[in-house]
Amino acid sequence: MSATKIVIIGGGAAGISVAASLRRHSEGHDLAITILDPAKNHFYQPALTLVGGGSYALEKTFRPLKSLIPKGVKLVAQAVRKVDPDSNRVTLMNGEKIGYDYLVVCPGLVLDWDAIEGLRETIGKNGVCSNYSPDYAEYTWSCIQALQAGDTAIFTQAPLPFKCPGAPQKIAYLAADHLKRKGILDQCDIHFTNPAPGIFGVPYFARQLTKVADRYGIKRSLLHKLIKIDGAAQKATFEVVDGEDKGAVKEMDFDMIHVTPHQKTPEFLQNAPISNAAGYVDVDSETLQHVTYSNVFGLGDASATANAKTAAAVRKQAPVVVRNIKNLISGKPVEKNYYGYGSCPLITARGKVIMAEFVYGGKVTPTLPMLTTPHRESRMMWYCKTLGLPFLYWQYMLKGYEWFFEPDRDFDEKA
Repeated sequence: MSATKIVIIGGGAAGISVAASLRRHSEGHDLAITILDPAKNHFYQPALTLVGGGSYALEKTFRPLKSLIPKGVKLVAQAVRKVDPDSNRVTLMNGEKIGYDYLVVCPGLVLDWDAIEGLRETIGKNGVCSNYSPDYAEYTWSCIQALQAGDTAIFTQAPLPFKCPGAPQKIAYLAADHLKRKGILDQCDIHFTNPAPGIFGVPYFARQLTKVADRYGIKRSLLHKLIKIDGAAQKATFEVVDGEDKGAVKEMDFDMIHVTPHQKTPEFLQNAPISNAAGYVDVDSETLQHVTYSNVFGLGDASATANAKTAAAVRKQAPVVVRNIKNLISGKPVEKNYYGYGSCPLITARGKVIMAEFVYGGKVTPTLPMLTTPHRESRMMWYCKTLGLPFLYWQYMLKGYEWFFEPDRDFDEKA
């Protein structure tokens, strides 16, 4: 009998974790696994905020992709042009067609620098920076260090969905903490803008984050979406997206602006048979199996699940995909084992983190509530963020191991 062909689109956190787990837990199944990804390097993206805040070295955030591919897994360094689920084939950009028995789609999201007028032309100069790309994260720290008394710094959030919903304000807090240490915080204007109606999507954590922002004197402009940047003039233009002033356009001067770019799925998922109308892989939110094509699975940032798009979500999604593929190979039904877990270590200062963990519906589910109250700023969680999580990512998650700790789904948010 020939080997079961499994094709994985994407060599990010999701793709490598699934491939490694399939190899580690194959349990006698003869699997031929192929990863499709043209990237040279694999980045630990959660650390880029720390790079932008001057607390982490950029060279520690990446490794050559080839060095992370599990033994026995084939890497094809090509991007995907088209998925044809009716014929079980993937067409690569070089025209080659690859057949599969099972397809795992996890290519991540694309940073859309053109969605905000003028951004592409000025990113990386004129005080315009972004931690969402390793190309510009170090420049963020340079911009923060250059701030002087009387300067204005703006930190923007993009419309959902985008990677790590807490990242846009984390860098605002790191910048404010730096200015406080320099003794000029009260002489600077710091603004946080967000097209959403609140500072954070989970009320339990939003209440504490509001206190953090107030402590730093950060001015919040909610329901404000960045639509244009004039880098040379250092002016940013915002549109009010809702409320009494809906449709109004406002302009703000800046000395530094950290931009969260709009994000979208890769071109091959736009108007594709495996995608929903928005271009995301149309999977069941609990099984991660495609709603139409039973041999197709999706996870990670490009899937249509309603969880926060974080590496922590992938940590819980990958074992579900692996178990369900193995179930189908063995003639068993798929299982509903993903409940929307996501985690966002909310950095509130250098040395302090609120470890936000939650599932579908925004229910709080801390993993280690006996060590720290979830909404409290914790030095222990800072070390978890800067030391523990990167170690677990490289040494456990990407090698197909499942972590032993399970979040507390019965946590009382009023306690």
